[in-house]
Amino acid sequence: MTKENLRLIDANLNRLREGIRVVEDIYRYIFNDKDIATKLKKLRHSARIDVYNDLLGSRDIQNDVLKSSTKSEQNRTDLTSILIANYKRAQESSRVLEEFTKLIDTDISEKFKSIRYDLYQLEKSILSSHKLNKGV
Repeated sequence: MTKENLRLIDANLNRLREGIRVVEDIYRYIFNDKDIATKLKKLRHSARIDVYNDLLGSRDIQNDVLKSSTKSEQNRTDLTSILIANYKRAQESSRVLEEFTKLIDTDISEKFKSIRYDLYQLEKSILSSHKLNKGV
């Protein structure tokens, strides 16, 4: 596994967990929904691989050519837009992880595929829920 591949995996693991955490905290603190928050917490905790020191060693924030935010990343109009943006962030990262962890172990790759599909299902059930349709 090259340092560049590990750097990509590290960035996407962070992005995946961060995206899930934003959604989890909305359901924990704003909606007080223990069931959904717990599901998201379990997903976030499962988004790990056992090469932490290698990942940390590959991290190179100073040379990230796209670390500045784009206008669309800075634009959130309401709670729903925050939820959607963070679901998409997590889903996209899990897809990258699914592909690149094939270089390590196909079982790990399948774990990220499963996380991605769980996120798709949660997004569908949550965003069509009564809470968000009321414009919260």
